[in-house]
Amino acid sequence: MASIRKIYFIILDFLQDIVVTLIMALALFLAVYFFLFRPFHVDGSSMYPNFLNDEYVFTNIIALRVSNPRFGDVVVFNAPPEPGKYYIKRIIGVPGDTVMVNDGNVYLNNKLLDESAYLKPSVKTTPEAFLKNNQAVKVPADEFFVLGDNRGESSDSREWGFVKKSEIIGISFFVYWPVTDMKIINNPY
Repeated sequence: MASIRKIYFIILDFLQDIVVTLIMALALFLAVYFFLFRPFHVDGSSMYPNFLNDEYVFTNIIALRVSNPRFGDVVVFNAPPEPGKYYIKRIIGVPGDTVMVNDGNVYLNNKLLDESAYLKPSVKTTPEAFLKNNQAVKVPADEFFVLGDNRGESSDSREWGFVKKSEIIGISFFVYWPVTDMKIINNPY
């Protein structure tokens, strides 16, 4: 009888340890998810060839509490044309910058933007509804101008305008899935 009671308490202690461990793991996961890093799914080809459809990226959400996103950062934000959906794009213009598209090229502050670190020279940027050809727009305070790397397949600032800082979720820094495509996301500038 005493040995059955001893086994009962061993099993009870073991189950209690498992429950405490699971609660701690869940608390740690939630703290990381809500305050530090969040995973996001790349849905579509707007960032091809640098980001592929169905890749998953970790996005640093705490970075925005200590500094603003920088020119060249890849950010995840609430999609202006589709509330409840997230977009991933590259920041091309920060507050105070002027952005212009002319003859398929992007100009930043009246200088041709060198995008060779992440785009092939053959990529052309077409004007859209918001950003007309040879018409400069100035990025307002607390807003950003973003473009997809796959300019022909991207819904971005050329179409619907600027992204408010308050709509940016975070700065993407690591592709973690699929494992074969794992990589650190560097700002080319």
